[in-house]
Amino acid sequence: MFRTLLIATAATGLAASAHAQDTGLYFEGGYQYFDIKPDGADSGVDTNGIAARAGVKLNPYFSIESELATGIQDGDFDFNTDEDEFNFDDNNDGDLGDVIAASGDLGLNYLVGLYGKAELPLTERLGAYARAGYAYVDLDASLETPGGLNINVEDSADGPAFGAGLQYGLTDNLYLKGDYTYYSFDNTDTSGAMLGVGWKF
Repeated sequence: MFRTLLIATAATGLAASAHAQDTGLYFEGGYQYFDIKPDGADSGVDTNGIAARAGVKLNPYFSIESELATGIQDGDFDFNTDEDEFNFDDNNDGDLGDVIAASGDLGLNYLVGLYGKAELPLTERLGAYARAGYAYVDLDASLETPGGLNINVEDSADGPAFGAGLQYGLTDNLYLKGDYTYYSFDNTDTSGAMLGVGWKF
C-alpha cells in the first residue's frame, strides 16, 4: 500500500512539473531583419535590428506576447516623388511638376507590438506557431535630391501584423527560434524575419 501511494505521489509530481513547463513567462531575443518599402520607393529597404519579446504562456497551446525592436543599421534606397509634394523646384525650371529622383537612407527607430500566439507541437522538441496582433512603427529617413536639397523625415504608422515560425528546444527551458512577420501598415509595406533564442521561466 505504501509503495503504491509513493508511486502515485511521484507520478502526480512529475505531471505537475510537466504542466508547469507548459505555462508561465518566457523571454526571447535576437537578430531581426526588416524589409521596409515606403510609398514612393522603387523597392524595399533592407534594415537590420535587434528584437526582444516577452510573453506569458497561458496553456500549452496559447500565449500572449509583446515585442520591441530597434534598428542597428540603416538601409539605402532610391525615392521618386513629385516636386510639389515638397513644394520645391529642385531643378529650378520654374514649375513644380517634375519628378525628383532622390537617394537616401532609412532607419528603424523602434517597433512595438502585442500578439496572440498559437502553438502546435510537431515532435518532442520541435514546434510550430502562428501569431496575430497589432504593431506600431516609428521610422526616420534622410533624402538628398539631385538639386542639393537635404530632407529629413520622421514618420510612424500602425496596423495589424501576422506571422508564423518554428522553435526547437535545446533543453526544457532553452530554445532556438525563427519566424516571419508581415506588418500591414498604411503607408509602409513592411516584413520582418527574426532569428533568436528563448528562455522559459
